[in-house]
Amino acid sequence: MQEWWENLSPLLRVLYCIAIPSTLVLVLQLVMAMIGGHSDAGIDASDTSGLDMDTDTMMADLDGNGIPDILESPDAGVHFTDGGNPADFGNLRFLTLQTIVTFLASFSWVSIIFVSSGMFVPLAVGIGVGCGLVMMLLVAKMVQMSRKLVENGAINLKNAIGETATVYVTVPPRNQGTGKITMQLQGRFGEFDAVSADNTTLGSGEQVLVTDVVGDTLVVEAAE
Repeated sequence: MQEWWENLSPLLRVLYCIAIPSTLVLVLQLVMAMIGGHSDAGIDASDTSGLDMDTDTMMADLDGNGIPDILESPDAGVHFTDGGNPADFGNLRFLTLQTIVTFLASFSWVSIIFVSSGMFVPLAVGIGVGCGLVMMLLVAKMVQMSRKLVENGAINLKNAIGETATVYVTVPPRNQGTGKITMQLQGRFGEFDAVSADNTTLGSGEQVLVTDVVGDTLVVEAAE
């Protein structure tokens, strides 16, 4: 091993010093992904509303029912989305740990192969850089696509409006606290926070109708 190392050119020594650690990190990332080390592996329907809002979003009670309504102010650049637009999650993250490690591993190994074959050194390194950038872009694109799949599978509480649900924990009258309801939403059965749209107490087991969404909370009333 020592003799092999001493016979390497300074450039190849540098490339191996880049290739071996970056490859080990890349393998570790793959192992972590396979054993479920990624934090995006699951989404709990009870802790996301599917709404993306600016911090400048205003709340006001426009219809006098005591429930704040979400406002959109075009002049202030305020907006909210339901997560259905791919542009909401479509920003390509080119410089991440995964892409940088992929670039270093690809660049170094390809350069080692061509330099060892006797190719003109600048050309060999150039090919290595090019291959590294291509692999970097491919990994960034795959990460982007996987995030879109996760986001598109998230529960959007706006889809609950107009649907019926069952009270699980008694929903007190308006402005007196929250209760819990259960319902089927986007093909999933979940439990959601709920407030009453009026001064009626909605008891456990009662059927209710979802009329609005405020943040992560559904606004409900007795179903007719």
